[in-house]
Amino acid sequence: MTHKLKGYVSSRILEALKWKTSPNNFMPTLLSNHITIGKEKNGTNIEFHLSRTSLKKVLSTSFSDKEVNMSEVKNVVADDIICDVHEEVTKRDVSIVFQINRNMFIKEVLQDITCDTVMWRKTLAQNLLPQSKENKVVIEYSSPNIAKPFHMGHLRSTIIGNFIANLLEFLSHKVVRLNYLGDWGTQFGLLQVGLEMCGYSETLIKQNPMQLLYKAYVEANKKAETDSSISAKAREAFHCLEEGNTENMEKWKLFRYYTEQELRHVYQRLGICFDEYKWESEYSAKDIGSILHSLEARGILKTESDGRQVVEINQQWRVPIMKSDGSTLYLTRDIAAALDRYDHHKFTEMLYVVDNAQTDHFTALFGILSNMQLPWAASLKHVKFGRIRGMSTRKGSVVFLTDILDEVRDIMAKKQQESRTTKVFLDKNEKTTDILGTSAVIINDLKQRRQRDYEFDWNRALQVQGDTGVKLQYTHCRLWNLEKNCGTSLPLECDPSVLQEPEAIFLIKDIARFNEVIMKSYEELEACVLVNYLFRFCNLINRAFDILQVKNEDVYVGSQRLLLFHASRIVLNQGMKILGLQPLHQM
Repeated sequence: MTHKLKGYVSSRILEALKWKTSPNNFMPTLLSNHITIGKEKNGTNIEFHLSRTSLKKVLSTSFSDKEVNMSEVKNVVADDIICDVHEEVTKRDVSIVFQINRNMFIKEVLQDITCDTVMWRKTLAQNLLPQSKENKVVIEYSSPNIAKPFHMGHLRSTIIGNFIANLLEFLSHKVVRLNYLGDWGTQFGLLQVGLEMCGYSETLIKQNPMQLLYKAYVEANKKAETDSSISAKAREAFHCLEEGNTENMEKWKLFRYYTEQELRHVYQRLGICFDEYKWESEYSAKDIGSILHSLEARGILKTESDGRQVVEINQQWRVPIMKSDGSTLYLTRDIAAALDRYDHHKFTEMLYVVDNAQTDHFTALFGILSNMQLPWAASLKHVKFGRIRGMSTRKGSVVFLTDILDEVRDIMAKKQQESRTTKVFLDKNEKTTDILGTSAVIINDLKQRRQRDYEFDWNRALQVQGDTGVKLQYTHCRLWNLEKNCGTSLPLECDPSVLQEPEAIFLIKDIARFNEVIMKSYEELEACVLVNYLFRFCNLINRAFDILQVKNEDVYVGSQRLLLFHASRIVLNQGMKILGLQPLHQM
């Protein structure tokens, strides 16, 4: 969308600067990606804006031996494509503004996207990241513990991580979606003790694993507060697990299997899947001897007087990685996991989508891997996020995500039954209401700034009116139904002269902005950039619906308007999928 026009403007800029040749590492798309489309305040004119700061930055990087003369850029001569060139002063900068032939703009935007959607996606990715190789990115997200509930922190990690994975795949990165499940550590010794105390049978646990494992853990933890022998038993139980006690390990694997199956069901409801499930227990004490030897050989592993082994970071921070009894810590297992992942995947980058509270942990992890002089250590990144406060069912406090999703589904079913516009029969088990409910939860989270804590509000998240996930689904259904029921066929070619109403122009300009929004979301790893764009986009679509009739209109005019709405649906559909929604056709 508009990459040809932006590329043309870039070439004219270079001509105006009289730079006949370009260095080998310079590509015009590096400049065109800094050209943005003017906002609605400019009416139906089509304007490309390029700030002086961006122009100087891009050109001076590639043409270090040349001076950028801004007055020469303003002297670009108007032609059939560029109608006018002038400067515009803003609060922060000065932009060079290129007014573009409106009809050429409309035709490129609509035909590029509607002729071949697959090619449109591929071309868009190539033009947004022209110099990128085929990057391989491992993303660790969700990562619940089997002895604890799938709480709201895991929900945020799941939703944000899925968005990032979808976004990178859209931009042609090879992505490995990894769920690193917590099933190890002293807390799991507590779980083993708790299971014995509660007397749960394997048959009973199989029927309701998450709830019963959690109850057993809570019971043992509560007793440990007043009885020190419970904690001692838990440490001993975990030590036996690390030593590979056969009976304990077989039970552990069985409980782990039950838990994984239940988790997969929750992920399926959210429309989320993983390429790999990894377990913390895969990196037990007996598996990390080589890591300790490597740290010791480099002189960065120290033994404290109490027998603990620590690693010194930056000559001022001593971080424990082994307990005095030889048991591993979470940090130790994360070191082993990182080494294992690089051996298997040879990734270009690895992202950990984990909340702000774990900042010190990842500072220590990255510092240790860097001290081990691993060249790929610099490619690791902690993608932080804030916490959700106050999210429980309306009936009271709850700790399990399935309860939240069930209540969301039931509320949406009630709202749909009360709505006059409902198109399909719904009951509490209807898949449509489940998708609507999860859409509301996902968008309510992703419209927040990633690192911001926020208060969950049921009424705001589930309202039918306003900026919610329901709004995106409603607009998509409206566009789908128009295409199926308008009685008009899509034209073979776009005729820009028919699409001259302000509502059409504003909508086309917003379609063309999609690539700019995707690039900004990628640079910041912020979903709210895309969410807010789609909210505004839906407003423009619904405004255009009221003015640009397709049914009962001249066939030729109706078909051109249908092309516009068809392109709008493709963009909305793609944006929703990147965010992790399953676009509905009826609701």
